[in-house]
Order: sequence, then C-alpha cells, then structure tokens
Amino acid sequence: MRIGVIGTGRIGTIHARTLSRHREVGSLILTDVDPARAQELANRLGETAAPSTEEIFKWGVDAVVITTATSAHAELIGRAARSGLPVFCEKPIALDLPGSLQAIAEVETAGTILQMGFQRRFDAGYTGAREAVRSGRLGRLHTVRATTSDQTPPPAAYLPISGGLYRDTLIHDFDMLRWVTGHEVVDVYATGSDAGPAMFREAGDIDTAAAVLTLDDGTLATTTAARLNGAGYDVRMELAGELDQVVVGLDDRTPIASTEPSGPPAATKPWTGFLERFAPAYEAELIAFVEVVVGQRTNPCDGREALQALRIAEACEVSRREHRPVRLAEIAGALPYS
Repeated sequence: MRIGVIGTGRIGTIHARTLSRHREVGSLILTDVDPARAQELANRLGETAAPSTEEIFKWGVDAVVITTATSAHAELIGRAARSGLPVFCEKPIALDLPGSLQAIAEVETAGTILQMGFQRRFDAGYTGAREAVRSGRLGRLHTVRATTSDQTPPPAAYLPISGGLYRDTLIHDFDMLRWVTGHEVVDVYATGSDAGPAMFREAGDIDTAAAVLTLDDGTLATTTAARLNGAGYDVRMELAGELDQVVVGLDDRTPIASTEPSGPPAATKPWTGFLERFAPAYEAELIAFVEVVVGQRTNPCDGREALQALRIAEACEVSRREHRPVRLAEIAGALPYS
C-alpha cells in the first residue's frame, strides 16, 4: 500500500512515522507547503517527497492522510473522494458547517471512506469510561465534567485560523461527551473570557471558556477550557452516576495539587502538551485507518460523527455571542443516519 501524506508539520510527522513502520504500508509520498520540510522528513524516514499536492494524485496512491491547515481540509477531502481514495483527516473537516457538509456529501456520493482524527477515541482512559457507562456500572449517569487546558498558548499567528476555542479545543470534549455516553446534546449555554494575553482579543478569540450542556436523557455536562494553564496540560473527564463515578486523566502526571493534608502529592513531571499525553492514541488511530482501508474493521469516526461535534461547537459560539441558551435544533447541518 502506498499512502500520500499531505502536511508534514507536528501531527503530519507523527502520522508519517507511524505509517512508515506499518507492515501493510509499502511506501509514503510526503508533501507540504514548505517542500524543504517534506524533503527533510522523507530523508529521515527513507520515503519519497513530492513538490506539491498535485503529485500525490498524479503519481498514484492507495489512500491519503491530510494534516494541513484546516482551511485546506474540505477541498482536499473532496479531491480525494473524486479520485476514489480513502482519507484520514485531522479535525475539523472545515471551520464552518457549509464546508463540512459539502465535503461529507462528496465522500458519500463517491462511496469512499473519510476517517476523522479524533484521537481520544483511542485513548485507554476514555475507552474505559465508555465501557463503564455502557456496562451500567455507574447506574443512571447524572453529571459529566470535562476540561481541556493547555499549559502554554499557541502562536499568535495560529489564532485567527484556529476557528476559536470551542472549535479548536473543546470540540474534542464534545466528541467525547457523545462517544462516551452514547447520547446527544440537545442544548448549550456557553460563555468565555478574553482577559488573558492581548493576542486573543486581537484575534477576536477567547482564552478561557465554559459551557453547560444538556443531553437527550437529562444528563447535565459541563466543559471548560483554558489556553494558559501554568501547572501543565490538563485533560480530564469525570462521570458521576447513581451507583459509582469514574475519572479519565487522573494519574501521577495530572497537573493538579491537593490542599488536603493527606492528599496526593503534586505531579513531579506533569503533562506538557497533547502530543505527549495522547501519543499512544495518535498511533492507534493511524493503525486503525490502515485496517479500515484494507477492510479489517469499520470506520471508527466518520464525517457525520465529526459534524455533530462541530455543531455543538457552533451552538456554543452562538450562545457566547448572544448570551443565551441555544438548542442544537437551531444549528444547521443535522443529517439523518441511514
């Protein structure tokens, strides 16, 4: 199997390394907007670099992995679909609903595969939480609390093209809320603050966010996010039911200190970022993609799944902007499942 990797930045490099080691993958063709970066990675991995995306499709590949800037995702997904190629794409499909819907339509018309990169679906902690909920161990689930906090903010140049804190960061928590519980969000109430570094205000973004979400079975959920959490990279999900409760992301590297005299000590080596925290999950999702392409498993996260998470993020943006609760039914893009 020959796979084209479009984009050789941080995530693209990780995915290329995973694929280069896979027994089912014979070779890779790498390309990037910075051809020298693609060539350097190709040299390190013993693979081939292409001068542009055009060559990926002209030279012939069996599948495509897209890790470019988000603004290019939808067009590349469509092009791959029209070429009959299965695609793995980092989230989101696009920064808006129309772009997402168009890309999904192209994939479904072509009858090809689109697997989206929501790597937390392959994390052991979230998988364990899903099993605890679905098995009935927790009893009736009444409360979910989720948080994602970065230790250091992204570069200022990234903020205007990120889509904002809900679409860029909390979209992972929204996906996990659906995936772990098996229920849909019906309404949200969201707010945010730009009281941190000036670059967030200059980009029209926020550095801290919070939302209250109601699920279709009455479960209440809260999600929070922060761009500047000096203690470390903090990703957790707490699920409380009438019989028991569990937490994802609580270990000896969780960047939180107890004020109780008998509480656990602070982490000596807290997590610093998502690439480190979710390294095994990033590898597992690419292995899964290869298995999907060769017909060994079904798609673990298709475009419709990604669309639902984006619709929740969109609802949160509307809620924050208009200072009101927003029902998901107000947000365009709902697709019936066949």
